[in-house]
Amino acid sequence: MSSGCFLTLEGGEGAGKSTQARLLAAALTRRGLPVLRTREPGGPPGAERLRALLLSGEIDFSPAAETLLHFAARAEHVEKILRPALAAGFWVICDRFFDSTMAYQGYGQDTDRAMIASLSAMMNFNPNLTFVLDVSEYTANKRLLTRGEHADRYERLDAFFHARVNAGFRDIAAQAPERCVLIPADSSESAVHTAIMATLRARLGLGA
Repeated sequence: MSSGCFLTLEGGEGAGKSTQARLLAAALTRRGLPVLRTREPGGPPGAERLRALLLSGEIDFSPAAETLLHFAARAEHVEKILRPALAAGFWVICDRFFDSTMAYQGYGQDTDRAMIASLSAMMNFNPNLTFVLDVSEYTANKRLLTRGEHADRYERLDAFFHARVNAGFRDIAAQAPERCVLIPADSSESAVHTAIMATLRARLGLGA
């Protein structure tokens, strides 16, 4: 792929991905590494427009159409931001990637998982390491309550949907142990960050 390193953070709503992405970026920067932090759906302007559309719930897309929109945003992201950054030697930290599409659309909305896997394979662009933050329903709900009226469309979906998504993430991590590491995320921000850094040292040989 490149001389850089592509790290992704995955998990259901309230898992703490954005917080851990920020802490990880700061830790890598302190080590003198060039770091780029980004998110999905999102990144370049076209992908950000699709993000706004998908998260607003303004249009009730079919699950298949919604899946394809996520991949359209991803294609823009990969070609315009991720590939160039990795080629330039950056450590890229991405809040969500194709595992989220499998978990949310494949498990949560029952979209054809084989189709999602095929689209992911066609992109031929895989993370070096994925941290799957696993949080209990109690903790996730407690964290989501603090978001109130600012909750996006996915956050507003019912508990049964989120249970399917979380089960999906656990399945994904179990099926790809060479890439994915399940990180218990009910504990404090610092404890989760410590677990992530320990995993980086063990998997990628990153110095203390």
